[in-house]
Amino acid sequence: MAQSTTADPPFTSVRYLPTNEAYDRWAKVYDSDGNFLQALDNLELKTLFPRFLASIKSPAPWRLVDLGCGTGRNTALLLKIPGSEIIALDLSKGMLEVAKVQLSTQGSGPEAAENRPNLRFEVFDMLATAGPPKSVVPHTVDAVISTLVVEHIPLPTYFAHVAQLLRPDGVLLLTNMHSEMGGISQAGFVDRATGEKIRPISYVHTVEDVILEARKYGLEVIPDGEGRGILERAVDENMIEKLGLRSGKWVGITCWFGGLFRKVNA
Repeated sequence: MAQSTTADPPFTSVRYLPTNEAYDRWAKVYDSDGNFLQALDNLELKTLFPRFLASIKSPAPWRLVDLGCGTGRNTALLLKIPGSEIIALDLSKGMLEVAKVQLSTQGSGPEAAENRPNLRFEVFDMLATAGPPKSVVPHTVDAVISTLVVEHIPLPTYFAHVAQLLRPDGVLLLTNMHSEMGGISQAGFVDRATGEKIRPISYVHTVEDVILEARKYGLEVIPDGEGRGILERAVDENMIEKLGLRSGKWVGITCWFGGLFRKVNA
């Protein structure tokens, strides 16, 4: 049996599943199982998301895509932008169902997720098709937000889809597990009903590989006000209280990276 701590639940075995199946099973507990990387992502988005909005050059109202929306964490942020059209895409039906419920509870009546004319959900598997989602005409999206997603997609496939979605000058906000953490671990959760550690298919992408592959598809890094490109974050002891107990064993390890890209080629 795998060893555990008070922060990590014990598990009896590890089971690898196709990514959609793994996230279908993870969906019910995804937001409550102490995922510290999601907590770290939320912290970084407090500054990265405003930069993302400020970087969109096209006139509002905007068409925005949450690529790999999961349970709707970032979709909720996009819904706060007046007048914009939001398209939430994910390969997991289970995650989309949770997103619909959670976004509905943030409002009632005409504000419920199913009744918002500016919000659409669609199952979309980047690995299963080379074309765009049914709900999107190619090259018509003003901006894409995609957090903790590219771990599960080969980089050429991922950036081919992003480039197909974005209009010229469109903006991508991308975050992901850092390769230093990815060389040690990967996404996954313990299914308490079976005692199994469930892991989806994952790839270790370095920051350098992401930048180089993005460039092949006409996407260039947008530096921040201090000239910094892609940001990288390690866990330190002062962060444990905010990130949760499971972050404690990752002190000193770079676990997250994120930044903005602009589509400079049509």
